[in-house]
Amino acid sequence: MVRTANPALMKPMNLSAELEAVVGKGPMSRGQVMKQLWVYIKKHDLQNPQNKRNIIADEKMLPIFGGKKEVTMFEMTKLANAHLK
Repeated sequence: MVRTANPALMKPMNLSAELEAVVGKGPMSRGQVMKQLWVYIKKHDLQNPQNKRNIIADEKMLPIFGGKKEVTMFEMTKLANAHLK
């Protein structure tokens, strides 16, 4: 059985200005946005060293995280999706 990509993840979406500041200019698919978020997180060393599943917000990430200083990976996905139209 061949697994096909979820079409909802492939559809180009418009990004909020806050999200574009982190991942670059849109439109981008949800999958691309998540990939770029991880590139940014790793580049700026934003994973909590005690708990790698938690992401620590820097100045650019705070607006995406709704002002929260630290979120889980799953919370990050949900919060980032709010910045896609």
